[in-house]
Amino acid sequence: MDGVLSLLVSCVWAFLLLVCCGEAKPPNIVFMVADDYGWNDVGFRNPDMITPNIDKLAYEGVILNQSYVQPVCTPSRNAFMTGVYPFKAGLQHGALLPGEAVCSPFNKPFLPEYLKKLGYETHAIGKWHLGFCNWNCTPTYRGFDSFYGFYQGQEHYYNRTVAGGKDFRDDKQAVMPDVTKYSTYIYADRAKKLISQHDKTKPFYLYFPFQSVHEPIEVPVSYENMYSKIKSEGRRKYCGMVTAMDDLVGNVTAALKENGMYDDTLFVFTADNGGWPIFHGNNYPLRGGKVTVYEGGTRATAFINGKMLEKTGYTYNGMMHAVDWMPTILSAAGGKVESEVDGIDQWDNLRTGADSSRTEFIYNLDDKNPPLQGHAAIRVGDYKLIEGFPGLYPGWYKPEEVAVEVSSNPKECGFNTTDKEQNDKPDKVKWLGRELYNLKDDPYERHDLSLSHKDIADTLSAKMAEYHKQMIPANAPGNSPASNPQNYNGYWTPGWC
Repeated sequence: MDGVLSLLVSCVWAFLLLVCCGEAKPPNIVFMVADDYGWNDVGFRNPDMITPNIDKLAYEGVILNQSYVQPVCTPSRNAFMTGVYPFKAGLQHGALLPGEAVCSPFNKPFLPEYLKKLGYETHAIGKWHLGFCNWNCTPTYRGFDSFYGFYQGQEHYYNRTVAGGKDFRDDKQAVMPDVTKYSTYIYADRAKKLISQHDKTKPFYLYFPFQSVHEPIEVPVSYENMYSKIKSEGRRKYCGMVTAMDDLVGNVTAALKENGMYDDTLFVFTADNGGWPIFHGNNYPLRGGKVTVYEGGTRATAFINGKMLEKTGYTYNGMMHAVDWMPTILSAAGGKVESEVDGIDQWDNLRTGADSSRTEFIYNLDDKNPPLQGHAAIRVGDYKLIEGFPGLYPGWYKPEEVAVEVSSNPKECGFNTTDKEQNDKPDKVKWLGRELYNLKDDPYERHDLSLSHKDIADTLSAKMAEYHKQMIPANAPGNSPASNPQNYNGYWTPGWC
Protein backbone atom coordinates (compact mmCIF):
# COMPACT_ATOMS: atom_id res chain seq x y z
CA MET A 1 0.00 0.00 0.00
CA ASP A 2 2.84 2.35 0.90
CA GLY A 3 4.34 1.73 -2.53
CA VAL A 4 1.08 2.62 -4.29
CA LEU A 5 0.72 5.79 -2.21
CA SER A 6 4.30 6.79 -2.92
CA LEU A 7 3.74 6.29 -6.65
CA LEU A 8 0.54 8.36 -6.51
CA VAL A 9 2.28 11.22 -4.72
CA SER A 10 5.10 11.15 -7.28
CA CYS A 11 2.62 11.35 -10.15
CA VAL A 12 0.80 14.27 -8.54
CA TRP A 13 4.08 16.16 -8.04
CA ALA A 14 5.09 15.47 -11.63
CA PHE A 15 1.76 16.82 -12.86
CA LEU A 16 2.05 19.97 -10.73
CA LEU A 17 5.59 20.59 -11.92
CA LEU A 18 4.46 20.22 -15.52
CA VAL A 19 1.60 22.69 -15.03
CA CYS A 20 3.48 25.25 -12.94
CA CYS A 21 6.96 25.01 -14.35
CA GLY A 22 6.36 23.70 -17.83
CA GLU A 23 8.68 24.44 -20.70
CA ALA A 24 8.79 28.19 -21.29
CA LYS A 25 7.59 29.62 -24.58
CA PRO A 26 10.52 30.50 -26.86
CA PRO A 27 11.28 34.22 -26.96
CA ASN A 28 10.15 36.55 -29.67
CA ILE A 29 13.23 37.62 -31.62
CA VAL A 30 13.88 40.89 -33.44
CA PHE A 31 17.12 40.81 -35.44
CA MET A 32 18.02 44.32 -36.63
CA VAL A 33 20.77 45.01 -39.16
CA ALA A 34 21.92 48.59 -39.76
CA ASP A 35 23.39 49.12 -43.21
CA ASP A 36 26.84 50.77 -43.56
CA TYR A 37 26.63 51.96 -39.97
CA GLY A 38 29.76 53.54 -38.56
CA TRP A 39 31.45 52.54 -35.30
CA ASN A 40 31.42 56.20 -34.21
CA ASP A 41 27.87 56.93 -35.36
CA VAL A 42 25.97 55.91 -32.23
CA GLY A 43 25.17 57.91 -29.12
CA PHE A 44 26.65 55.44 -26.66
CA ARG A 45 30.08 56.12 -28.25
CA ASN A 46 29.64 59.62 -29.64
CA PRO A 47 27.55 62.14 -27.67
CA ASP A 48 27.05 64.22 -30.81
CA MET A 49 24.80 61.48 -32.25
CA ILE A 50 21.08 61.49 -31.38
CA THR A 51 20.15 57.82 -30.93
CA PRO A 52 18.12 57.57 -27.69
CA ASN A 53 16.22 54.39 -28.62
CA ILE A 54 19.31 52.47 -29.68
CA ASP A 55 21.21 53.75 -26.65
CA LYS A 56 18.47 52.65 -24.24
CA LEU A 57 18.39 49.11 -25.65
CA ALA A 58 22.18 48.93 -25.60
CA TYR A 59 22.67 50.31 -22.08
CA GLU A 60 19.93 48.07 -20.65
CA GLY A 61 21.32 45.08 -22.53
CA VAL A 62 24.83 44.00 -23.42
CA ILE A 63 27.06 46.08 -25.72
CA LEU A 64 29.27 43.81 -27.81
CA ASN A 65 32.69 45.39 -28.10
CA GLN A 66 34.29 42.80 -30.39
CA SER A 67 31.53 41.69 -32.73
CA TYR A 68 32.82 41.24 -36.28
CA VAL A 69 31.19 41.17 -39.71
CA GLN A 70 32.33 41.10 -43.34
CA PRO A 71 33.66 44.20 -45.14
CA VAL A 72 30.50 44.60 -47.30
CA CYS A 73 26.77 43.86 -47.36
CA THR A 74 26.03 40.54 -49.10
CA PRO A 75 28.75 38.45 -47.42
CA SER A 76 27.65 39.57 -43.94
CA ARG A 77 24.00 38.79 -44.67
CA ASN A 78 24.88 35.35 -45.95
CA ALA A 79 26.86 34.74 -42.78
CA PHE A 80 23.92 35.89 -40.61
CA MET A 81 21.53 33.56 -42.43
CA THR A 82 23.64 30.42 -42.83
CA GLY A 83 26.36 30.52 -40.16
CA VAL A 84 28.89 29.81 -42.95
CA TYR A 85 31.88 31.91 -44.01
CA PRO A 86 31.22 33.67 -47.33
CA PHE A 87 34.43 32.26 -48.83
CA LYS A 88 32.81 28.81 -48.60
CA ALA A 89 29.74 30.06 -50.48
CA GLY A 90 31.47 31.91 -53.32
CA LEU A 91 30.18 35.23 -51.94
CA GLN A 92 33.47 36.70 -50.73
CA HIS A 93 34.05 39.09 -53.65
CA GLY A 94 32.14 42.21 -52.72
CA ALA A 95 28.40 42.77 -52.74
CA LEU A 96 26.01 41.43 -55.37
CA LEU A 97 25.57 43.75 -58.36
CA PRO A 98 22.03 44.72 -59.47
CA GLY A 99 21.93 42.37 -62.44
CA GLU A 100 24.18 39.57 -61.23
CA ALA A 101 22.84 36.03 -61.72
CA VAL A 102 23.95 34.89 -58.27
CA CYS A 103 22.23 34.19 -54.98
CA SER A 104 23.05 32.64 -51.65
CA PRO A 105 23.62 28.91 -52.31
CA PHE A 106 20.79 26.50 -51.51
CA ASN A 107 22.94 23.87 -49.79
CA LYS A 108 22.79 25.59 -46.38
CA PRO A 109 19.45 26.22 -44.65
CA PHE A 110 18.62 29.77 -43.60
CA LEU A 111 17.94 30.66 -39.98
CA PRO A 112 14.18 31.26 -40.51
CA GLU A 113 13.82 27.77 -41.98
CA TYR A 114 15.01 26.34 -38.65
CA LEU A 115 12.82 28.73 -36.69
CA LYS A 116 9.71 27.70 -38.59
CA LYS A 117 10.32 24.12 -37.46
CA LEU A 118 10.19 25.45 -33.89
CA GLY A 119 6.80 27.02 -34.49
CA TYR A 120 7.90 30.59 -35.18
CA GLU A 121 6.10 33.02 -37.46
CA THR A 122 8.90 34.52 -39.54
CA HIS A 123 8.90 37.93 -41.21
CA ALA A 124 11.43 40.08 -43.06
CA ILE A 125 11.21 43.84 -43.61
CA GLY A 126 13.74 45.92 -45.54
CA LYS A 127 16.77 45.09 -47.66
CA TRP A 128 17.40 41.56 -48.97
CA HIS A 129 20.61 41.64 -51.07
CA LEU A 130 21.08 37.86 -51.12
CA GLY A 131 20.11 37.36 -54.75
CA PHE A 132 16.82 37.40 -56.63
CA CYS A 133 17.41 36.23 -60.20
CA ASN A 134 15.33 33.10 -59.50
CA TRP A 135 12.22 33.06 -57.30
CA ASN A 136 13.84 30.31 -55.20
CA CYS A 137 16.46 32.88 -54.14
CA THR A 138 13.89 35.24 -52.62
CA PRO A 139 12.77 35.60 -48.99
CA THR A 140 9.45 33.75 -49.04
CA TYR A 141 11.25 30.74 -50.54
CA ARG A 142 14.03 30.87 -47.92
CA GLY A 143 11.99 30.50 -44.76
CA PHE A 144 10.06 33.74 -44.37
CA ASP A 145 6.27 33.83 -44.07
CA SER A 146 6.28 37.40 -45.36
CA PHE A 147 8.58 39.95 -46.94
CA TYR A 148 8.17 43.68 -47.34
CA GLY A 149 11.06 45.52 -48.92
CA PHE A 150 13.52 45.47 -51.80
CA TYR A 151 15.80 42.88 -53.37
CA GLN A 152 18.79 45.04 -54.33
CA GLY A 153 21.63 46.39 -52.23
CA GLN A 154 20.38 49.97 -52.22
CA GLU A 155 17.73 52.27 -53.65
CA HIS A 156 16.33 55.76 -53.24
CA TYR A 157 14.49 56.35 -49.99
CA TYR A 158 11.49 57.95 -51.69
CA ASN A 159 11.02 56.70 -55.28
CA ARG A 160 12.40 53.19 -54.55
CA THR A 161 14.43 52.91 -57.75
CA VAL A 162 17.97 51.77 -58.40
CA ALA A 163 20.02 51.29 -61.57
CA GLY A 164 17.16 52.11 -63.91
CA GLY A 165 14.47 49.98 -62.27
CA LYS A 166 11.87 50.04 -59.51
CA ASP A 167 12.40 47.62 -56.64
CA PHE A 168 9.79 46.95 -53.98
CA ARG A 169 7.84 43.83 -52.99
CA ASP A 170 5.01 42.88 -50.71
CA ASP A 171 5.79 39.15 -50.53
CA LYS A 172 6.19 38.38 -54.28
CA GLN A 173 3.94 41.20 -55.51
CA ALA A 174 5.61 44.22 -57.10
CA VAL A 175 4.24 47.31 -55.36
CA MET A 176 5.13 50.96 -54.97
CA PRO A 177 4.43 52.50 -51.54
CA ASP A 178 3.75 56.23 -51.30
CA VAL A 179 6.77 57.88 -52.97
CA THR A 180 6.29 61.04 -50.92
CA LYS A 181 6.89 59.06 -47.73
CA TYR A 182 10.42 58.45 -46.43
CA SER A 183 11.16 54.75 -46.30
CA THR A 184 11.68 54.48 -42.54
CA TYR A 185 8.04 55.53 -42.11
CA ILE A 186 6.68 52.83 -44.41
CA TYR A 187 8.80 50.18 -42.69
CA ALA A 188 7.57 51.35 -39.30
CA ASP A 189 3.96 51.04 -40.50
CA ARG A 190 4.54 47.47 -41.69
CA ALA A 191 6.29 46.48 -38.46
CA LYS A 192 3.41 47.86 -36.39
CA LYS A 193 0.90 45.96 -38.53
CA LEU A 194 2.76 42.65 -38.21
CA ILE A 195 3.14 43.03 -34.46
CA SER A 196 -0.49 44.06 -33.86
CA GLN A 197 -1.81 41.12 -35.91
CA HIS A 198 0.52 38.51 -34.47
CA ASP A 199 -0.95 35.37 -32.91
CA LYS A 200 0.60 35.50 -29.44
CA THR A 201 0.32 31.76 -28.97
CA LYS A 202 3.24 31.49 -31.41
CA PRO A 203 6.76 32.91 -31.09
CA PHE A 204 7.51 35.84 -33.41
CA TYR A 205 10.67 36.33 -35.47
CA LEU A 206 11.30 39.61 -37.27
CA TYR A 207 14.41 39.99 -39.40
CA PHE A 208 14.71 43.74 -39.94
CA PRO A 209 17.64 44.63 -42.25
CA PHE A 210 17.24 48.40 -42.41
CA GLN A 211 17.72 50.36 -45.62
CA SER A 212 19.37 52.98 -43.42
CA VAL A 213 22.01 54.32 -43.48
CA HIS A 214 23.29 53.19 -46.88
CA GLU A 215 23.66 55.84 -49.52
CA PRO A 216 22.04 57.67 -51.32
CA ILE A 217 22.20 60.31 -48.62
CA GLU A 218 18.53 61.29 -48.30
CA VAL A 219 16.56 62.34 -45.22
CA PRO A 220 13.65 64.65 -44.31
CA VAL A 221 14.92 68.14 -43.55
CA SER A 222 13.57 67.94 -39.98
CA TYR A 223 16.18 65.29 -39.20
CA GLU A 224 18.98 67.16 -40.96
CA ASN A 225 18.15 70.25 -38.90
CA MET A 226 18.87 68.30 -35.71
CA TYR A 227 22.55 68.55 -36.67
CA SER A 228 22.70 72.21 -37.71
CA LYS A 229 26.09 72.70 -36.04
CA ILE A 230 27.75 70.29 -38.50
CA LYS A 231 29.37 72.20 -41.37
CA SER A 232 29.47 69.37 -43.93
CA GLU A 233 26.09 69.00 -45.67
CA GLY A 234 26.73 65.33 -46.40
CA ARG A 235 27.68 64.54 -42.82
CA ARG A 236 24.73 66.57 -41.54
CA LYS A 237 22.28 64.58 -43.67
CA TYR A 238 23.93 61.28 -42.85
CA CYS A 239 23.58 61.98 -39.12
CA GLY A 240 19.93 62.82 -39.74
CA MET A 241 19.54 59.42 -41.40
CA VAL A 242 20.97 57.79 -38.29
CA THR A 243 18.39 59.51 -36.09
CA ALA A 244 15.59 58.56 -38.49
CA MET A 245 16.75 54.96 -38.16
CA ASP A 246 16.78 55.35 -34.39
CA ASP A 247 13.14 56.49 -34.51
CA LEU A 248 12.35 53.33 -36.47
CA VAL A 249 13.88 51.27 -33.66
CA GLY A 250 11.72 53.23 -31.22
CA ASN A 251 8.59 52.52 -33.26
CA VAL A 252 9.28 48.79 -33.18
CA THR A 253 9.89 48.68 -29.42
CA ALA A 254 6.78 50.80 -28.76
CA ALA A 255 4.63 48.47 -30.88
CA LEU A 256 5.92 45.44 -28.98
CA LYS A 257 5.11 47.11 -25.65
CA GLU A 258 1.61 48.09 -26.80
CA ASN A 259 0.91 44.48 -27.76
CA GLY A 260 2.34 42.94 -24.60
CA MET A 261 5.27 41.32 -26.43
CA TYR A 262 8.23 43.43 -25.32
CA ASP A 263 9.15 41.55 -22.15
CA ASP A 264 9.29 38.27 -24.10
CA THR A 265 11.50 39.64 -26.89
CA LEU A 266 15.21 39.14 -27.52
CA PHE A 267 16.69 42.03 -29.49
CA VAL A 268 19.82 41.61 -31.60
CA PHE A 269 21.31 44.68 -33.28
CA THR A 270 24.36 44.72 -35.55
CA ALA A 271 25.82 46.65 -38.44
CA ASP A 272 26.49 44.66 -41.62
CA ASN A 273 29.85 46.41 -42.08
CA GLY A 274 31.52 49.62 -41.04
CA GLY A 275 30.58 53.10 -42.16
CA TRP A 276 31.56 54.14 -45.67
CA PRO A 277 33.90 57.14 -45.36
CA ILE A 278 33.15 58.52 -48.83
CA PHE A 279 29.45 58.66 -47.91
CA HIS A 280 29.99 60.27 -44.50
CA GLY A 281 29.90 57.19 -42.30
CA ASN A 282 32.44 57.41 -39.50
CA ASN A 283 34.43 54.73 -37.70
CA TYR A 284 36.94 56.89 -35.83
CA PRO A 285 39.21 56.03 -34.07
CA LEU A 286 39.16 52.67 -35.87
CA ARG A 287 41.13 52.42 -39.09
CA GLY A 288 39.48 52.24 -42.51
CA GLY A 289 35.84 51.63 -43.33
CA LYS A 290 33.48 49.67 -45.50
CA VAL A 291 35.25 47.59 -48.20
CA THR A 292 38.41 47.27 -46.08
CA VAL A 293 39.47 44.40 -43.82
CA TYR A 294 40.71 46.92 -41.28
CA GLU A 295 38.76 47.16 -38.03
CA GLY A 296 36.74 50.15 -39.28
CA GLY A 297 35.24 47.97 -41.99
CA THR A 298 34.65 44.82 -39.97
CA ARG A 299 34.16 45.62 -36.28
CA ALA A 300 30.45 46.21 -35.91
CA THR A 301 28.35 48.33 -33.63
CA ALA A 302 26.32 45.59 -31.96
CA PHE A 303 24.36 44.72 -28.82
CA ILE A 304 21.73 42.36 -27.44
CA ASN A 305 18.84 43.05 -25.10
CA GLY A 306 16.18 40.95 -23.42
CA LYS A 307 14.86 39.92 -20.03
CA MET A 308 16.09 36.38 -20.66
CA LEU A 309 19.67 37.66 -20.22
CA GLU A 310 21.02 36.95 -16.74
CA LYS A 311 23.61 39.72 -16.79
CA THR A 312 22.96 43.12 -18.39
CA GLY A 313 24.10 46.74 -18.32
CA TYR A 314 27.74 46.16 -19.28
CA THR A 315 30.10 45.85 -22.25
CA TYR A 316 31.04 42.33 -23.33
CA ASN A 317 34.60 42.04 -24.63
CA GLY A 318 34.35 38.48 -25.90
CA MET A 319 34.94 37.76 -29.57
CA MET A 320 31.87 37.30 -31.79
CA HIS A 321 31.59 36.87 -35.56
CA ALA A 322 28.74 37.23 -38.05
CA VAL A 323 28.62 33.44 -38.57
CA ASP A 324 27.87 33.00 -34.85
CA TRP A 325 24.51 34.75 -34.98
CA MET A 326 22.70 31.92 -36.75
CA PRO A 327 23.49 29.14 -34.21
CA THR A 328 23.32 31.60 -31.29
CA ILE A 329 19.84 32.91 -32.14
CA LEU A 330 18.67 29.39 -32.91
CA SER A 331 19.92 28.23 -29.51
CA ALA A 332 18.07 31.09 -27.79
CA ALA A 333 14.93 29.84 -29.56
CA GLY A 334 15.49 26.31 -28.25
CA GLY A 335 16.85 24.75 -31.43
CA LYS A 336 20.10 23.36 -32.79
CA VAL A 337 21.85 23.53 -36.14
CA GLU A 338 21.42 20.31 -38.12
CA SER A 339 24.25 20.83 -40.63
CA GLU A 340 27.91 21.75 -40.36
CA VAL A 341 28.50 25.47 -39.99
CA ASP A 342 31.38 27.78 -39.09
CA GLY A 343 29.34 29.62 -36.48
CA ILE A 344 29.63 28.91 -32.77
CA ASP A 345 26.61 28.82 -30.47
CA GLN A 346 27.42 31.60 -28.01
CA TRP A 347 24.00 31.95 -26.41
CA ASP A 348 25.04 30.75 -22.95
CA ASN A 349 28.12 32.99 -23.03
CA LEU A 350 26.11 36.07 -23.97
CA ARG A 351 23.28 35.20 -21.59
CA THR A 352 25.52 34.78 -18.56
CA GLY A 353 28.53 36.96 -19.39
CA ALA A 354 30.88 33.99 -19.64
CA ASP A 355 34.02 34.11 -21.79
CA SER A 356 33.53 33.83 -25.53
CA SER A 357 33.95 30.41 -27.12
CA ARG A 358 35.58 31.99 -30.18
CA THR A 359 39.35 32.44 -30.34
CA GLU A 360 39.88 33.01 -34.08
CA PHE A 361 38.07 33.89 -37.29
CA ILE A 362 38.58 34.81 -40.92
CA TYR A 363 37.84 38.39 -41.95
CA ASN A 364 37.81 37.46 -45.63
CA LEU A 365 39.49 35.29 -48.25
CA ASP A 366 39.25 36.56 -51.81
CA ASP A 367 41.62 35.69 -54.65
CA LYS A 368 39.57 37.51 -57.29
CA ASN A 369 40.91 40.96 -56.69
CA PRO A 370 43.13 42.24 -59.52
CA PRO A 371 45.51 43.98 -59.88
CA LEU A 372 46.49 42.80 -56.40
CA GLN A 373 45.72 39.30 -55.24
CA GLY A 374 44.28 38.89 -51.78
CA HIS A 375 41.91 40.93 -49.62
CA ALA A 376 42.37 38.42 -46.87
CA ALA A 377 42.82 38.60 -43.11
CA ILE A 378 42.70 36.36 -40.06
CA ARG A 379 42.58 36.96 -36.32
CA VAL A 380 43.93 34.47 -33.79
CA GLY A 381 43.80 35.61 -30.18
CA ASP A 382 45.05 39.19 -30.04
CA TYR A 383 46.91 39.04 -33.35
CA LYS A 384 45.57 39.99 -36.77
CA LEU A 385 47.30 39.28 -40.07
CA ILE A 386 46.34 40.97 -43.35
CA GLU A 387 47.58 39.52 -46.64
CA GLY A 388 47.06 41.12 -50.02
CA PHE A 389 45.07 44.27 -50.63
CA PRO A 390 43.30 45.57 -47.47
CA GLY A 391 40.85 47.88 -49.24
CA LEU A 392 40.45 51.29 -50.81
CA TYR A 393 40.14 53.54 -47.75
CA PRO A 394 43.02 52.72 -45.38
CA GLY A 395 43.15 55.86 -43.23
CA TRP A 396 41.75 57.22 -39.97
CA TYR A 397 38.93 59.67 -40.64
CA LYS A 398 37.39 62.09 -38.16
CA PRO A 399 33.63 62.76 -38.34
CA GLU A 400 33.57 65.58 -40.89
CA GLU A 401 36.42 64.21 -42.99
CA VAL A 402 35.77 62.28 -46.19
CA ALA A 403 38.13 59.54 -47.34
CA VAL A 404 40.26 60.63 -50.30
CA GLU A 405 42.66 57.70 -50.53
CA VAL A 406 41.65 55.37 -53.33
CA SER A 407 44.92 53.58 -53.76
CA SER A 408 45.86 50.30 -55.38
CA ASN A 409 49.53 50.73 -54.52
CA PRO A 410 50.42 48.40 -51.64
CA LYS A 411 53.19 50.68 -50.38
CA GLU A 412 50.72 53.58 -50.16
CA CYS A 413 48.37 51.30 -48.22
CA GLY A 414 51.02 50.59 -45.59
CA PHE A 415 52.37 47.25 -46.82
CA ASN A 416 55.75 45.77 -46.13
CA THR A 417 56.52 44.00 -49.40
CA THR A 418 58.68 40.96 -48.80
CA ASP A 419 59.30 39.61 -52.28
CA LYS A 420 62.10 41.30 -54.25
CA GLU A 421 60.69 40.11 -57.58
CA GLN A 422 57.41 41.87 -56.86
CA ASN A 423 59.25 45.09 -56.05
CA ASP A 424 61.12 44.82 -59.32
CA LYS A 425 58.00 43.92 -61.34
CA PRO A 426 55.03 45.67 -59.69
CA ASP A 427 52.80 45.06 -62.72
CA LYS A 428 52.60 41.35 -61.89
CA VAL A 429 49.27 40.20 -60.46
CA LYS A 430 50.64 38.33 -57.46
CA TRP A 431 51.63 40.51 -54.54
CA LEU A 432 52.68 39.31 -51.10
CA GLY A 433 51.90 42.24 -48.83
CA ARG A 434 51.54 41.54 -45.12
CA GLU A 435 50.51 43.54 -42.07
CA LEU A 436 50.42 42.22 -38.51
CA TYR A 437 48.76 43.94 -35.56
CA ASN A 438 48.31 43.17 -31.87
CA LEU A 439 44.70 44.33 -31.43
CA LYS A 440 44.87 44.21 -27.66
CA ASP A 441 47.75 46.68 -27.52
CA ASP A 442 46.99 48.46 -30.80
CA PRO A 443 43.24 48.35 -31.56
CA TYR A 444 43.59 51.17 -34.10
CA GLU A 445 46.14 49.32 -36.27
CA ARG A 446 48.88 51.93 -36.29
CA HIS A 447 51.90 49.71 -35.61
CA ASP A 448 52.66 47.00 -38.16
CA LEU A 449 54.56 44.14 -36.52
CA SER A 450 54.98 41.93 -39.59
CA LEU A 451 58.77 42.43 -39.72
CA SER A 452 59.53 42.54 -36.00
CA HIS A 453 57.28 39.53 -35.26
CA LYS A 454 57.81 37.55 -38.43
CA ASP A 455 57.37 34.23 -36.59
CA ILE A 456 53.84 35.16 -35.51
CA ALA A 457 53.03 36.45 -39.01
CA ASP A 458 54.25 33.18 -40.50
CA THR A 459 52.15 31.13 -38.07
CA LEU A 460 48.98 33.07 -38.87
CA SER A 461 49.75 32.90 -42.57
CA ALA A 462 50.03 29.11 -42.40
CA LYS A 463 46.73 28.89 -40.52
CA MET A 464 45.03 31.10 -43.12
CA ALA A 465 46.42 28.85 -45.85
CA GLU A 466 44.58 25.92 -44.25
CA TYR A 467 41.33 27.87 -44.42
CA HIS A 468 42.17 28.71 -48.02
CA LYS A 469 41.96 25.03 -48.93
CA GLN A 470 38.23 25.18 -48.12
CA MET A 471 37.57 28.21 -50.31
CA ILE A 472 35.11 28.12 -53.20
CA PRO A 473 36.11 30.46 -56.06
CA ALA A 474 34.21 33.72 -55.96
CA ASN A 475 30.97 33.65 -57.95
CA ALA A 476 30.99 37.16 -59.41
CA PRO A 477 30.11 37.04 -63.12
CA GLY A 478 29.02 40.66 -63.47
CA ASN A 479 25.70 42.05 -64.65
CA SER A 480 23.57 40.04 -67.06
CA PRO A 481 21.55 41.78 -69.83
CA ALA A 482 18.71 39.33 -69.10
CA SER A 483 18.13 41.13 -65.80
CA ASN A 484 17.03 44.39 -67.45
CA PRO A 485 13.99 45.67 -65.52
CA GLN A 486 12.50 46.98 -68.75
CA ASN A 487 11.74 43.32 -69.53
CA TYR A 488 9.52 43.22 -66.43
CA ASN A 489 7.39 46.37 -66.53
CA GLY A 490 10.19 48.46 -65.09
CA TYR A 491 10.71 46.36 -61.92
CA TRP A 492 13.72 44.30 -60.91
CA THR A 493 12.07 40.88 -61.08
CA PRO A 494 13.13 37.23 -60.67
CA GLY A 495 12.94 34.78 -63.54
CA TRP A 496 16.04 35.36 -65.64
CA CYS A 497 18.42 32.70 -64.30
